[in-house]
Amino acid sequence: MSYLDNILFFIILSIGIGYFAINVKKIIRNIKLGQDINRSDNQSERWKNMAMIALGQSKMVKRPVAGILHIIVYVGFVVINLEVLEIMIDGLFGTHRVFAFLGGFYDLLIGSFEILALLVLIAVIVFWIRRNVINLKRFIHNDLKGWPKSDANYILYFEVVLMSLFLIMNASDLWLQTMNVHHYTQAGSFPISQFIAPIFNGMSESLVIMIERGAWWLHISGILVFLNYLYFSKHLHILLAFPNTYFANLNPQGQFDNLESVTKEVKLMMDPNADPFATPAPDDNAVPSKFGAQDVQDLNWVQLLNAYTCTECGRCTSSCPANQTGKKLSPRKIMMDTRDRLVEVGNNIDANKGVFIPDGKFLLGDYITPEELWACTSCNACVEECPVNISPLSIIMDMRRYLVMEQSAAPQSLNAMMTNIENNGAPWQYNQQDRLNWKNE
Repeated sequence: MSYLDNILFFIILSIGIGYFAINVKKIIRNIKLGQDINRSDNQSERWKNMAMIALGQSKMVKRPVAGILHIIVYVGFVVINLEVLEIMIDGLFGTHRVFAFLGGFYDLLIGSFEILALLVLIAVIVFWIRRNVINLKRFIHNDLKGWPKSDANYILYFEVVLMSLFLIMNASDLWLQTMNVHHYTQAGSFPISQFIAPIFNGMSESLVIMIERGAWWLHISGILVFLNYLYFSKHLHILLAFPNTYFANLNPQGQFDNLESVTKEVKLMMDPNADPFATPAPDDNAVPSKFGAQDVQDLNWVQLLNAYTCTECGRCTSSCPANQTGKKLSPRKIMMDTRDRLVEVGNNIDANKGVFIPDGKFLLGDYITPEELWACTSCNACVEECPVNISPLSIIMDMRRYLVMEQSAAPQSLNAMMTNIENNGAPWQYNQQDRLNWKNE
């Protein structure tokens, strides 16, 4: 009969990990829909970025309260889940606390897990209060209405339930160990759950075993559910923050890239020895490339990785001068809209057996409006503030390029400036011969 538990555990574990693997493949496929870009340079600097920013949380602590609380939850999440390895072995082979042979080191581990679990509970409660009671401005912004706000709270509830189940599981286990119940190995240190264990006094042994087993099953099942919930949640950054910081742009902020096709034409025009008619014959079957980006497929794959990595924390929007002065631009919304459109494109591909069928929608226009794009001052505040090195500005600039170079849809003031540069060699509407007339006044 005991083998039935092991078989059931194997089935649940296989389903959980298998479904997660399927969704990870979808994410990778969707990211690869973007244009190719080379981010293999300066590997030492990239590894340093990943270690300092993703692992070390260096940019999180710029806002100390949220930063310290996040580090507690992050460390707790990573360290406590080391116990999942033991749970998996116990579940598959019918053992109990299989690592108990580690002796004092095992006691230290379990004790550390419990203290971290308590700290995570406290941190999560503070996070919930900040979002739902204090109502910090960046958490009640229009961007977070509906699902994004609920998603953030669901994650907090998940954490509370998982940490509570962990402590209840340990407390009932400790009680059973104290009662010398068969199969419950004397192992572990329980600095927190020892204060919970007395609630089982007076209960029957079989009832406490049911509670311990129930908490054990719910805890591991909850972890598997949480793992697969990541695909639908902003908390993908738990996994993607590492590659995102590694592949982040290392150029100085404010340095924009030039379109290779435009650069090539300019060099051709400026080369007195170049023969403009010596270019190879055009390929009639080639799909003409766009200037800038109209949809997610026109962005590069790092920008799409950025969209999936966005934590929706709102630090970018709270620091955006355009947003602070009442403009519609929200860098957080830029990233959320990009991800929503990318998911929609991915669903389209799934529904059409691996082929994208045009749906008449585009990222530019249907999700992000020109008004939002032209409100941006390109100050890089959003890039500087992002705790995981996301660049909303790069997406904004690429869509601006599309508006200007493909649709000639720049604002009137910008069109006038570009016309003046073309005709007069300067942004001002004065003939070159009249520029010094002011000195005679």
